[in-house]
Amino acid sequence: MTHRRGRLVWLLAVAFLLAALACGVTVGASGLGPGEVFRVLVDQLPGVHAGGAVDPVDRAVLLQIRLPRVLLAALVGALLAVAGAGYQGVFRNPLVDSSMLGSSAGAGLGATVAIVAGAAGLAVPAAAFAGALAAVALALAAGSVGRTSTSTLLLAGVAVGLFFSAAQTFVLQGATRSLQEVYAWLLGSLAGADWTHLAQPLPYAVVGTAVVLAHARRLDVLAVGEEEAASLGLHPARIRLLVVCGATLAAAAAVAVSGLIGFVGIVVPHAVRRLAGVSHVRVLPLSMLVGAGFLVLADTLARTVLAPAELPIGVVTAALGSPLFVWILRTTRSGGAS
Repeated sequence: MTHRRGRLVWLLAVAFLLAALACGVTVGASGLGPGEVFRVLVDQLPGVHAGGAVDPVDRAVLLQIRLPRVLLAALVGALLAVAGAGYQGVFRNPLVDSSMLGSSAGAGLGATVAIVAGAAGLAVPAAAFAGALAAVALALAAGSVGRTSTSTLLLAGVAVGLFFSAAQTFVLQGATRSLQEVYAWLLGSLAGADWTHLAQPLPYAVVGTAVVLAHARRLDVLAVGEEEAASLGLHPARIRLLVVCGATLAAAAAVAVSGLIGFVGIVVPHAVRRLAGVSHVRVLPLSMLVGAGFLVLADTLARTVLAPAELPIGVVTAALGSPLFVWILRTTRSGGAS
């Protein structure tokens, strides 16, 4: 990729995210227009007063409801996209995402147990986070990462996912009153997001993302082949383990506060790879920008299409991502055939 094209891709990704954020904070049921939103946001800067009166209710809606929800959508989208790109780099497969090692099934079981037990507040996200980490840890142990092939690890992840899904079904058999709440969580939603929900996943998001980004160049070397990577003094097994752990931490932090949201971790890195090339030095950070913008737009659609009712955000991402996923399958098959 030429330097000029690379710079253009970065500018487009940043512009896409900024446009999505602007759309997210200005579109909604309240009467806030772009001018009012701008004045409220500028007024939050120290020593700055934009002038003009804004209704206190509209101000509260923007600062306490809409803004934290938009920022949380951006954070979740960025985490799911970078986790998916990290998994795809480890397994050298564009059809892999962070759910392949059972993290989604584990999060679903954790959230289901918490909801059925009557937990409230932050207990459900905490249980989902713990369930996701437990599922991936079990898949890593079963697949003996570092001593067997990546395909064996993926099969172990599928087995663990099926086991956790079966356990979730068993829990739901005796808790029919909680079915609606459980399925609402499983379909994904950012409704009710506030600044607490935004702050909760940040420590894990920072650590997980930092680990994945720090291994970008090593993933590029690993893509050439494990023997070549070993000849350069790298340890492929260690790289795989660290990237899987970092990506899992990032994805678990996202799923814990949003529920299960599909397709972001698959289609966003693949689309970025088509525009920016295959180097993970570019793919990983660009996936974060595009994933953040994509989920902000998806959440904006989720809360406005049927307003005042809301669509589950997982339904929106599935509707947008399914055609793209079919396209990925077709182009991947064509590439493999050639």
